[in-house]
Amino acid sequence: MNQLEQLQKITTVVADTGDIASIARLQPVDATTNPSLIFKAAGQPEYAHLIEHALSVARRENTAEAKRQRVMSEVAVAFGAEILKHIPGLVSTEVDARLSFDTMGTVHEARRVIRAYENAGVPRERILIKIASTWEGIRAAEILESEGVHCNLTLLFSFAQAQACAEAGITLISPFVGRILDWHKKAEGRDFSAAEDPGVLSVTRIFNYYKSAGFKTVVMGASFRNTGEIAELAGCDKLTISPALLDELAACTDALPRRLDAGRAEATARLPVLDEKTFRWQQNQDAMATEKLAEGIRLFAADLVKLENILLAKL
Repeated sequence: MNQLEQLQKITTVVADTGDIASIARLQPVDATTNPSLIFKAAGQPEYAHLIEHALSVARRENTAEAKRQRVMSEVAVAFGAEILKHIPGLVSTEVDARLSFDTMGTVHEARRVIRAYENAGVPRERILIKIASTWEGIRAAEILESEGVHCNLTLLFSFAQAQACAEAGITLISPFVGRILDWHKKAEGRDFSAAEDPGVLSVTRIFNYYKSAGFKTVVMGASFRNTGEIAELAGCDKLTISPALLDELAACTDALPRRLDAGRAEATARLPVLDEKTFRWQQNQDAMATEKLAEGIRLFAADLVKLENILLAKL
C-alpha cells in the first residue's frame, strides 16, 4: 500500500481545498474550505455557474447590505453543496472572519449559512461551521452546538484554545501545524525535524489530553508543510491535507506506522475549567499563538474582501 492508503486505515483523511475537481479525483471522506481557497477556486472558469447561481439568489434581496450578506453565504454554500456531491462525509464552511470578535454576529451568520444549505437540500448534519478560535468564536460555537449546528474551530494555535473548545463541547478543532512551524523557524532561525516539529508536538499534546481526559471533541490537524508532519500525526482523529501533499503520500510506499493512539494516551485529570480572564492571559503569554491567530484572521478577511468586491461588482 502507498502511504495515503496506510493513513486512511487509521485516520480520516480530509481534503483541504476548494477545488472540486481535485476532491473528485482524490475521494477524501470530508473536505474543508476557507475564504482563501474559495477565492482561488472562484476565479476558475469551470466554477462560473456556481458564482452565477449565488448572484441570482442574492439579487432577490431588497437592500445593498442584504445582497452583500446573501451573495457571500450563497457562494460558500454553492461550493460546499457541490463538494458534498463527491464525498461521503462533511464539508466545513467558514463564517466571515471579520466577525471573529463578535459572538452574536457569528451566530447569526452561521444560522444564515445553515439555512442556505437546507434550502439547497443539504441537511445540517453534513456541515461543519468554521469559526476562528477566539474567545468570542468559542462562545458562538457553544451556542450553535446547543442548536444542533456542529462547528469546526479553526486558526487554533495554543493549548488554551484547545482546552476552551473541548470544555464548550465543540465538535471539532483544527490545530494549524504548519503555521506553528513557520513561526518557530523564523523565531529560532533553524529548521526542525518532523519528530521535533513544534506544530506536531502541539497537536500530539492536545490529542493525548483530549483522549485521556475523556473529551469527545475531534482533533483534526491542519495546515501541513510537508508529509513528514503528516506521518508524525498518523492516528490522529482526522487530518486535512492539501491535494499536493495527498499526491505525495499516494506516490510513496514507505511504511507509515501509527504515531497517535487514543488507547495509549497517559491518564490525565481534566484541568480546571478556563474562564475568560484565564483564557486571555494564557493566550497572551503564548507569543506564537497570539501572533498567528491575529495574522490568520487578517489573511482570511483580506481574501474575503477580494472575493466580496468581485461579487459586488457583478450584482
